[in-house]
Amino acid sequence: MPLGDCAIRFSFGDNISFSVHKYIRYFCNELEKRQIKGIIEWVPSYHTVTIYYDPVVYSYEEIRTILERLYEKSKTTTLTKARLVTIPVLYDKEVGPDLHKVAQFHQFSIDKVIEIHSSPLYLVFMIGFTPGFPYLGGMDEAIAIRRLENPRVRVHAGSVGIAGNQTGIYSVDSPGGWHIIGRTPVPLFEMKKNPPVLLQAGDFLTFTPISKQEFDSIEEQVKQKKYKPIIKTIHEGEIDEISSRLKL
Repeated sequence: MPLGDCAIRFSFGDNISFSVHKYIRYFCNELEKRQIKGIIEWVPSYHTVTIYYDPVVYSYEEIRTILERLYEKSKTTTLTKARLVTIPVLYDKEVGPDLHKVAQFHQFSIDKVIEIHSSPLYLVFMIGFTPGFPYLGGMDEAIAIRRLENPRVRVHAGSVGIAGNQTGIYSVDSPGGWHIIGRTPVPLFEMKKNPPVLLQAGDFLTFTPISKQEFDSIEEQVKQKKYKPIIKTIHEGEIDEISSRLKL
């Protein structure tokens, strides 16, 4: 469907699921490979992809025809590689002011909440809200909790939060209404880097609990530009095995 006079939106379904996400990834991979003149950028979400184009180069009908062919082509492709990103997190009341509240709400110990949150494999469905903020799928609903009734005016960058059955990481200092249970010292958005965001749609992600000492050490490495994020490339044969671990 058209979106204004210079964008078109393709819908791949009406639910949040890994199967829908796979077809979105295939489609975006084809867009990346083709580098079609006149296409400015594309933005994947839970179940749609919005493509921005130059209306001087293509009319709506022309771009629709090109993209429909690409859509059909994407149905027969597969992912050849993906990324598995490990995010270290300090789960502590000092940086996770709602950790105790989440534990109390579910009648769990704090250690149990940490175990439940850090155990699953997550999928980055999309990036949004602020630059680099990942919307993650795969959290165990055993620790789901509704948003704060009164959002905070300022949430620190790196804060790991829960809202409903979703979890995410604040990429910059910003207002926010998610329950904060920890913080990562790893920056998700750095203006001067290329690309400026650490995570991208389609990444797999794991959380690793760390101590305050480890947090301070990584934070210092980041300040000195010496820290390298833990990222593993997953190849075609491993993707299905990895994705089978997702709780989606």
